[in-house]
Amino acid sequence: MLTPQPPPRQRRVLVVEDDETIARAVRHRLVAEGFEVLVANDGAGALATYARTEPDVVVLDRLLPGLDGLEVCRRMQAARPVPVLMLTALGEETDVLVGLGVGADDYITKPFSMRELVARIHALLRRVERAGLLARGDEVIRVGAVEINTAERRVFVHGVEAQLTRTEFDLLRRMAERPGQVFERERLLADIWGFSEAAATRTVDSHVRALRRKLGPEVVRTVHGVGYALART
Repeated sequence: MLTPQPPPRQRRVLVVEDDETIARAVRHRLVAEGFEVLVANDGAGALATYARTEPDVVVLDRLLPGLDGLEVCRRMQAARPVPVLMLTALGEETDVLVGLGVGADDYITKPFSMRELVARIHALLRRVERAGLLARGDEVIRVGAVEINTAERRVFVHGVEAQLTRTEFDLLRRMAERPGQVFERERLLADIWGFSEAAATRTVDSHVRALRRKLGPEVVRTVHGVGYALART
């Protein structure tokens, strides 16, 4: 007789948004998608809720009263790493890179569609699950001066460790599987983010620029009009 399997654990999302209309709409949609949803309206409340509930993923507004989203993200990642999807009304690339630099895994610019938000959250959770499976191995990938320890999810350049976010690591590892091969932006979106929409390819561009800041400008090569490749040397 087969032993009945327990139902899968409901995924918990912490939404940090000071605009009550947006927070309510996001909560309503995520609950309908089967998530357990917690809401905080400021930075201090977000950190307290995070410490108490240990969510699986955080949807975090960039601009908050008191502690801003950058500081909240930094403190969360220092306490316990968690996938963070940052909401930003700031379209400048510098603002996006700063968010990625403090530990955000992905970002979405306001105004956004609920469909895209849900897709991004599911993609983040799939990456966490995939990372857990890959961590059972002990593969080390070396491409030029870059060394990628897939079991420990650590990256070294010329022997010096680089601190990458989860998304940056997954993007680098994907390109490292086939050094020198050109990956189209749409393909990287599908492989890493879990969807492929031409309008969202700027997300790939931003993460590549973040990788270059951390690993060196020569590590990822741009093939104009096509995509990116990991340089062999």
